[in-house]
Amino acid sequence: MIKVLPDAASWFKREFDLEPGEGIRITAKGYGSTNKHEGISISIWQAQPEHIFLETTVDGILFFVEEVDEWLFNHDDLVIGYDHRLDEPIYEFTDFQKNIDLVTKKK
Repeated sequence: MIKVLPDAASWFKREFDLEPGEGIRITAKGYGSTNKHEGISISIWQAQPEHIFLETTVDGILFFVEEVDEWLFNHDDLVIGYDHRLDEPIYEFTDFQKNIDLVTKKK
């Protein structure tokens, strides 16, 4: 699952001058890190999908991951937030199974 928070969606619309129906591809780049990966970080660019693995639409903008990038997720979800101080998106992988376990424990 991809979850794009409202402030992050606004940043993408502003920075990429996006109109409803346009898309942002989420993929990997070969340097940096995430909270789940060393030597790999998130890369984004404006694109239209070909073979979607994951997708979500926020304010008419499609955020998607192609099938070739499935490995990046390894059964995790991605939450895209926004850092107001740095004026840039924040990418956080969350453990899908851990979230399921937490919900199950609360019942």
